Amino acid sequence: MEDEAEIYEGVRAHFPLTFGKQSKPVTPLESIHNATRRFTTSDDAANGGDSNKGFPSFSSSSKAWLDSLKNPSHNSRNRSNPKPSRQSDDAMVGPPRPMRMDDDDEEEDRFIGPPRLAAVDEEDEEDGEMIGPPLPPPGSGLEDSDEDEEYDGEEEGQYRIPLSNEIVLKGHTKVVSALAIDHSGSRVLSGGYDYTVRMYDFQGMNSRLQSFRQLEPFEGHQVRKLSWSPTADRFLCVTGSAQAKIYDRDGLTLGEFVKGDMYIRDLKNTKGHISGLTCGEWHPKTKETILTSSEDGSLRIWDVNDFKSQKQVIKPKLARPGRVPVTTCTWDREGKSIAGGIGDGSIQIWNLKPGWGSRPDIHVEKGHSDDITALKFSSDGQILLSRSFDDSLKVWDLRKMKEPLRVFNDLPNHYAQTNIGFSPDEQLFLTGTSVERDSTTGGLLCFYDRAKLELVSRVGVSPTCSVVQCAWHPKLNQIFVTSGDKSQGGTHILYDPTLSERGALVCVARAPRKKSIDDYEAKPVIHNPHALPLFRDQPSRKRQREKVLKDPLKSHKPELPITGPGHGGRVGSTKGSLLTQYLLKQGGLIKETWMEEDPREAILKYADAAAKDPKFIAPAYAQTQPEPVFAKSDSEDEEK
Repeated sequence: MEDEAEIYEGVRAHFPLTFGKQSKPVTPLESIHNATRRFTTSDDAANGGDSNKGFPSFSSSSKAWLDSLKNPSHNSRNRSNPKPSRQSDDAMVGPPRPMRMDDDDEEEDRFIGPPRLAAVDEEDEEDGEMIGPPLPPPGSGLEDSDEDEEYDGEEEGQYRIPLSNEIVLKGHTKVVSALAIDHSGSRVLSGGYDYTVRMYDFQGMNSRLQSFRQLEPFEGHQVRKLSWSPTADRFLCVTGSAQAKIYDRDGLTLGEFVKGDMYIRDLKNTKGHISGLTCGEWHPKTKETILTSSEDGSLRIWDVNDFKSQKQVIKPKLARPGRVPVTTCTWDREGKSIAGGIGDGSIQIWNLKPGWGSRPDIHVEKGHSDDITALKFSSDGQILLSRSFDDSLKVWDLRKMKEPLRVFNDLPNHYAQTNIGFSPDEQLFLTGTSVERDSTTGGLLCFYDRAKLELVSRVGVSPTCSVVQCAWHPKLNQIFVTSGDKSQGGTHILYDPTLSERGALVCVARAPRKKSIDDYEAKPVIHNPHALPLFRDQPSRKRQREKVLKDPLKSHKPELPITGPGHGGRVGSTKGSLLTQYLLKQGGLIKETWMEEDPREAILKYADAAAKDPKFIAPAYAQTQPEPVFAKSDSEDEEK
């Protein structure tokens, strides 16, 4: 073997180093994930840590915003952010103290902190009193307590929220109001107020994070809801129009539901919705059934195989007759109950059973003081969450719906699509907040404990954009958050390389393909006749004239003679603005001399002819007309 190796090295020395197949440089995964790391811990926030390039940067001026996001209870429990190493029981926090020189120094008197002053008494020294900065506040994770260690041991693995890294799926020009991830976690749909739906595929996407298809379901209508079918082969798109659309997995239109007759007063007799849709959701178990709600005050159940008519029309119970919009709707986990949020603030729930009708089984009259934007059932069917424009989130027990279990206030909400999501184990639920005009806090993602009904953590997503939709995918263990404002929008994906699987981890590690010479294509320049300067219309001189009129010198300049075709009531040199008129005049077929003559001379040239042959002036009386007798002039007598 050694001889073969020596022979190989000897032969290899005669060839250049570039000879043979070169191995491509591979970027380590650690450096890739470091590029997408975000700062969520209180320590990083206090240090003024900035996000990485391409993500919202939190500068030192935003320190007040970052300080408001600190939550020690979460930071001490998150495994992805290791706790600082603990010192001995009596260890202090601060710069190291210079070592004492006495031999009698004991372990108990050793402090880590600033040096003591020289004037400290011996009694103070024995008591262990220290002069320096105060101890860190309790709950920061830096103080030493046996209770804290026990608490961490119990709940260290309870809140494992994947927050260490972040990527953003961009492309929308306005706020992203709709989000849907298929059950396998391979495809993501996002819809916004820019009237478009973008489709992302993790398996075919590289680190540029570009969508592979863009749709515009209904021109001029916002996208309000997206929902995958149980088999993930089709998806439902709900826009501000009265007709929902069904697309296949690749974005091809399969059909749209019929619109009802707006002149029929009874909504049960119309074949479809007559006003804009507000929400819609696919049945969680049956792949042929969907549910929609509308501003016309009704909920409708549809069969996907029949786009011409609905299966069931549900009219909510109202205090007085009229049409009150249904702002949101949802199925429970088994698809046996329907919940609807009504425009009067009430929450109504219908159980699907034989012979059921529009009368709700559960009716909460004043669930919220404003429009309800989202409802969410827990998988065990015991809890109902509701989100509203009144800046609150309420937790309801479906067995006792008279009063909510807990009300969380101070959650700004300015979008009708702000929703609620559960964690995969449903120990936590989460929702987003909107950015207020005079507030220093940006768009936040708030996590709550379902058992204790208390706030666990607040995560800053963007200092300028509102958070609308959120979803925690169970298979990927990644959190999807949509945000935006009037000029931008995106979908933030929060993940942790140690906790998450596939999804963002797949596409972030895939570098974009380098372009080869075959990718470049020379586009031919095609000139049509009307694109040439000869055939172009003259540019508008309106602004130039207005500017000249305001100039005191140029405004007194006399008007120059016009050239070219006539404009503004004046006739140019062609004496006609049409080409046909010009050609006829040049050929002599049209003779217009009256424009060049004096009108008085033109009339007087007919005076002699009229006197000799009064053809037009009373010819019938020419022979019998008496001779006029005029008084003779006395000028001759006066001259004599």
